[in-house]
Amino acid sequence: MKHLILFRHAKSSWDDPQLLDFERPLNARGHRDAPRMALRLGEWLRQMPAPVRWASSPARRAWDTARYVAEQLELTGNRLTPIPELYHAEPDTLLKVVRSQPDAAATVILFGHNPGLTAFATQLCNRDFVNIPTAGIVGIRFATAHWAEVTHGAGEELFFEYPKKSV
Repeated sequence: MKHLILFRHAKSSWDDPQLLDFERPLNARGHRDAPRMALRLGEWLRQMPAPVRWASSPARRAWDTARYVAEQLELTGNRLTPIPELYHAEPDTLLKVVRSQPDAAATVILFGHNPGLTAFATQLCNRDFVNIPTAGIVGIRFATAHWAEVTHGAGEELFFEYPKKSV
């Protein structure tokens, strides 16, 4: 079994119109929601097999969300990997990233962006997620021993969490 967790970055700021999209930071709500959702993710991770591989879009808002999760869950060592292809990735790119993960990782967590994450989750689970909100998390299980064998429609939704649901 393989477990994939898709974590959309927390709410970002649009306060500085001069800032490049890649550099947008979290806003106040993002700083509030990211740690809260990290704790919710921690509850699910206790039920999943280790080892866990963490990877994130290097965009500031995604990376900062991932760092909040690492801090809240007291991760040690250099476990978070930036993957440039995750920045605004389309479902086909996300599938390539997932299929390239080492089989030693039983659980993979990807921090990224919409609309790609929502479309990807929808394709993997054959379920219309409509929208993964900011700081939303989708957990998916695959009945395979190899990441390279992950295909559309083969995922089983384990959970779909988001800030307004977890209040």
